[in-house]
Amino acid sequence: MRILLLAGGWLMVGIGIVGVFLPVLPTTPFMILAAALFARSSPRFEQWLIDHPRYGQPLIDWRCERAISRKAKIASVSMMAVSFLIVWFVGPPQLWLKLMVGAILLACSAFVLSRPRPHG
Repeated sequence: MRILLLAGGWLMVGIGIVGVFLPVLPTTPFMILAAALFARSSPRFEQWLIDHPRYGQPLIDWRCERAISRKAKIASVSMMAVSFLIVWFVGPPQLWLKLMVGAILLACSAFVLSRPRPHG
């Protein structure tokens, strides 16, 4: 089981890294999931993520307070909006599919915006 959790953690890190370059794929949720998987399989890799200069603080904020920084909220919601525009203008022709993607992104945006900001 430990090997599966470890492999899943690295898969999430990989997807998160791809998300750095693709506006339609968020990075932080995958890093949060990777940290959770590493917490159950490899304390060393979990600590590596927590100490990471780019991803460490958002992970700590999430773990301690379930909080998302203002900067991360703006980036997240902006990228979701850009993603929806891409789907709307370049995506599949089916209106129902575009509306479904929009509804999902709207729900995700509402969730992100409803999280508190970190204290400190």
